[in-house]
Amino acid sequence: MSKPQPARGMRDILPNEAAIRDWMQSKILATYRRFGYTRIETPALENIQLLTGDDGGENAKLVFKVMKRGEKLDLAKPGMTEDDLVDLGLRFDLTVPLVRFFTSNRAQLPRVFKAIQVGSVWRAERPQKGRFRQFTQCDIDIIGLEEGLAEAELLVGSAEALIAVGFEGFTIRLNDRRILTAIAAAAGVEEARHGSVFITLDKLDKIGVDGVKKELAQQGFSDAQVEKLASMLADVDGISVEDFAKRLGASLDAKVPSLVREIVDAVGADAGSRYKIAFDPTLVRGMGYYTGPVFEIAQPGYDFSIAGGGRYDKMVGKLSGENAPACGFSIGFERVVTILMDKQFVPPTEAKLTALLVPDGTSLGRALGMAKTLRSEGLAPSLFPLEKKLGRQLEGLQAGGFTHYAVLDGEGKPILKEMKAPAR
Repeated sequence: MSKPQPARGMRDILPNEAAIRDWMQSKILATYRRFGYTRIETPALENIQLLTGDDGGENAKLVFKVMKRGEKLDLAKPGMTEDDLVDLGLRFDLTVPLVRFFTSNRAQLPRVFKAIQVGSVWRAERPQKGRFRQFTQCDIDIIGLEEGLAEAELLVGSAEALIAVGFEGFTIRLNDRRILTAIAAAAGVEEARHGSVFITLDKLDKIGVDGVKKELAQQGFSDAQVEKLASMLADVDGISVEDFAKRLGASLDAKVPSLVREIVDAVGADAGSRYKIAFDPTLVRGMGYYTGPVFEIAQPGYDFSIAGGGRYDKMVGKLSGENAPACGFSIGFERVVTILMDKQFVPPTEAKLTALLVPDGTSLGRALGMAKTLRSEGLAPSLFPLEKKLGRQLEGLQAGGFTHYAVLDGEGKPILKEMKAPAR
């Protein structure tokens, strides 16, 4: 029998990584709470109609579907499809469930609601480094605030959360979906096909301008449309939002570049030299529910973003019939963990993890008493029988995260010692 492995795209979390994840979560939650956010939880499963609507964008195609209970898969019946036997799905992000949560509990929530969510999400996509089929997201969202104030607070709060777990020198990229709409309109693309353009432009950093042009041509866009789109997005590194707005002309409302400029200036002043924020007209974000500013955070040396989000003012109204402005930001929890693991980061601990090695013949009462004494001294002792080959035992304990050990002396008192750092 072959060695059993986790399902593809899933993985086990070993103790050293679990320690990083616990430490990260505590730091991030503490930071967000200082900004006035409160934590909520939503179910892993949602109704399939909620998850497969247009607002999910490409991720709506990646839903893990759950079959109806007690139903038999009988696709031989005329007209029967797999969708007829599905009623639930695993959530693919935390934003869609949040909107459902807000709609369901609106009467019990404040007019301006600031929420924290930390939890697993699932996407049936091809796994790769830093990307899994099950992964943790860490979101903050503000429902009830108009654009500007919410974006600035979300960006500063998330930046502070990343700084709290040791990140600096990252860049916040900022764009606005209305700028993307103006790009498509200026190229003569009909509104019904804007979504296709955005999905392709979102691949610009991966397939380049030539790849984008080729894909657009394959989708049936005219040569003139393709060339116009390419020309508007040429030489945009470092371009100001004002200069880019001039390329778009009258197709863009003047309030949009003004808003982007205000956010860049305000957040940039708060950032100082710790991180950067810049306008980037090529930033798309894949979700179809975004209506205004969108943003991502990139860390030098890595080809994936570590956080992202944007404004989604129309989602609440679609579910409840009563609109509410909304904006959110999600830290890519798994990706941040990946970077810390690459750096062999070891989270600081308040109490030293100590192995209390109990010699044969020591009574249980005495062993527990010694452990209690060590805890009173601020240590975190755990009981183990003292083995004959102490060196090998200590190696195994170090692999489990123990930094200190104690052996009972002749009088039954624990003698604390620090383990030697393992050779690398």
